[in-house]
Amino acid sequence: MLPAAVKICGLQDVEVLKSMINLPVDFIGVVFANSRRQITPEQAAELRTVLFEWSTEERPKLAGVFVNPTLQELEYVMQTAPLDVIQLHGQESAAFCKQVKERWDAHVFKAVSFPKNESGQDANHTALHSLNAYAGCIDAILLDTFDPLYGGGSGKTFAWERIPAYANWADQHGIALLVAGGLQAENVQQLIRTYRPYGVDVSSGVETEGLKDITKIKAFVERVKQA
Repeated sequence: MLPAAVKICGLQDVEVLKSMINLPVDFIGVVFANSRRQITPEQAAELRTVLFEWSTEERPKLAGVFVNPTLQELEYVMQTAPLDVIQLHGQESAAFCKQVKERWDAHVFKAVSFPKNESGQDANHTALHSLNAYAGCIDAILLDTFDPLYGGGSGKTFAWERIPAYANWADQHGIALLVAGGLQAENVQQLIRTYRPYGVDVSSGVETEGLKDITKIKAFVERVKQA
């Protein structure tokens, strides 16, 4: 089994990204939605240039995080800082995701967010049924903890027992599954060994006082690849 993919999200600083240049990171996430980590398309373009200097065999893919964007907003970003992944973290419809996938040469990730520690089979069944419309127009689902201010990026975990139902759904439809929400070096191996997702996504878990911490990033990546 291949090691889980690593997505380091919420990058803002070019120098921090350059300090990661030897790490086996698979995705670099930049946030265009309203957030304390929000950057402009022009800043994303600067970060993107660093990815082409990466020392590993394959450069990380650039993922942009949006919440309920318009096609016009996406168009400007894609012209300014072409993305490999468009991650939709709001209430975007399946029809919208299909438009995005058909319009740009990028993978589409759709986030599914849960209230902190909420579980329940009925909730899973309803959410999974609504996901069926997205089969064929997204490349991955990303499970995260809901944040009332920004949708995600809360730094809190959700009830992991919800993961298997979504993993089964993703497998049935040939869609990748990534997990976010409260991950850090101390708990990511437990998640991977128990649930075996395609990938993991971290932001708050590799920060110190709200800023990306290269020591924590290195520890997180090492734990993921060891698992």
